[in-house]
Amino acid sequence: MEKRKFSGGAVEVSRLGLGTSTWGRRGSEDDSAAQLRLFADAGGTLIETANVYGNGGSETMIGELLSTVFTRADFVLATKAGLVPGKPPLKTDASAERLLTELEGSLRRLRTDHVELWQVHAWDYAVPIEETLRAVDTAIFSGKAIAVGVCNYCGWQTAEAATVQQLRGQAPLATAEVEYSLLQRGIEREVVPAAHEFGIDIMPWAPLGRGVLTGKYASGIRAANRESKFFRWYVEKYATDERCATIVQEVLRCARELEVSPPAIALSWVRDRPRVVAPLVGARTAEQLAESLESESLVLPGEIRQRLDAVSEIPITYPEHRI
Repeated sequence: MEKRKFSGGAVEVSRLGLGTSTWGRRGSEDDSAAQLRLFADAGGTLIETANVYGNGGSETMIGELLSTVFTRADFVLATKAGLVPGKPPLKTDASAERLLTELEGSLRRLRTDHVELWQVHAWDYAVPIEETLRAVDTAIFSGKAIAVGVCNYCGWQTAEAATVQQLRGQAPLATAEVEYSLLQRGIEREVVPAAHEFGIDIMPWAPLGRGVLTGKYASGIRAANRESKFFRWYVEKYATDERCATIVQEVLRCARELEVSPPAIALSWVRDRPRVVAPLVGARTAEQLAESLESESLVLPGEIRQRLDAVSEIPITYPEHRI
């Protein structure tokens, strides 16, 4: 798998990351180990997690696997803090004390003395950004994080955090982890221009449109899915939207023409967008992950990319500007 470097060059990662939000909550350790083996064999190195994934279960499982089955040095670990573990809806606490306490907990669960990337999971309106960023600085100075970033920040929040770091002469933000896919291109209005201005790399989460771009809902939605709380919360707005359905049909046509899987089409498109360093892919099974890994050998022909750009295009009007 090809490698890319975070802004600043301190960390090199595979250009596809393995998302583990369901680890420790759904599936077994054997399932996770099979995914990680497949990912590693394909040259993947970037593992993405957070203190709240499975209420710490994801980090615990990763720590167990990297200390017993795999080698820690072969992987790049990215974790987050800023959301309080518990039952949804999760609360935000990006105070310096809370962030650093959560970082220590993450390191214990991951069985490591540092992570390559540590990100603030959400903007906290109750805490001054200067305080939040002091925790980021402490993580860097202590050697417990090599690079730092933010997650789910909108454009002005990304720019403000990056500006504060610049003015204080502290560690620059390396990454912004945000939802980005053919079905969700909203970040192109302001987050992408902010990232371009400050040299921040984008790590897309849900690059498969929350699973909808795989095409599994193209022929209809089962009653069991409609009754699922997870489906109604996470998937339904994309799976039942007419615009999204049109985009999915174009992805399916492109996949048939190129004789590859729909996930490979969707991932190749987002992987090569401006400022993107590594889309983060989650999977329930190794078989699902294998379809996503097809994207590594795929370069979309210009005509295919133009079709996907056109069908998924969003309006960008005054005062927003393309980069």
